[in-house]
Amino acid sequence: MMTTSARSDRTKRLLSLSLPFEDLVANSKVTPIYIADHIRRVLKDGGSAPHSEEVQHFFKEEVRSRGWYTAELRKFALRFRRSIVRERGMNFLVLVANDLFSGRVLEEKVMAVFLLEKQTPHFDEQEFQLFASWLDRVTSWADHDALAHYLLSPMVAAQPGRCRQVFLWAKSPNRWCRRAACVTLIRGAREGKFSAPIVRLSNQLLEDEDDMVQKGLGWLLREAAKADPGNTVPYLMKIRENAPRLVLRTACETLPAAARKRVLR
Repeated sequence: MMTTSARSDRTKRLLSLSLPFEDLVANSKVTPIYIADHIRRVLKDGGSAPHSEEVQHFFKEEVRSRGWYTAELRKFALRFRRSIVRERGMNFLVLVANDLFSGRVLEEKVMAVFLLEKQTPHFDEQEFQLFASWLDRVTSWADHDALAHYLLSPMVAAQPGRCRQVFLWAKSPNRWCRRAACVTLIRGAREGKFSAPIVRLSNQLLEDEDDMVQKGLGWLLREAAKADPGNTVPYLMKIRENAPRLVLRTACETLPAAARKRVLR
């Protein structure tokens, strides 16, 4: 755990790494790939080796991490985004993010998502399909959930017709596509949308044995239960004999004790 003084010193050092960026991105000859490589160098130089080791504890598989804290990464993404959009525009920003998400380093891929976070109203079907293609580049639940939750999910909630893509992902042999089918519906579920698609998707994935998919499905049902308990709790009662225990436990986490007991008993 860093002290307040150590954290302040680290913040100052990190900010100094980004100072030349505004002049760099203003150069019209600089390409998106060059900017992405510059960001990679900043992430590498500003990383924390001790925290990189701590990050690994959250994953079963080996993860390449530079040791950045999420809050720090978001602040840097905001600084980079403002400079890039001001000097080169939104399309250039998407190209930078696309290159960053092509690597295997966790912070590079999360940075790609944070660059575009809350910008989805500016994007159309072309960008949606581009972001969907990133699912084939996912290497862990962390970069998956950043992509699915902060980019794909709000775009599906904004255009419900994109639900068709969700059911294609649910049939994929790629575990991350099947998890994305669940996580991508969460934003809409919180808004009280997609009751019928959520039931259809749940029925399709109830027999999935992958724990990442089960956790994603449980997460979706938990959010649906919070937003619409009147429909979701009866559905949980209906599937409780056949649903994986992990799905039910996750789905019931925020239910009142009496309802949770009825579903899990």
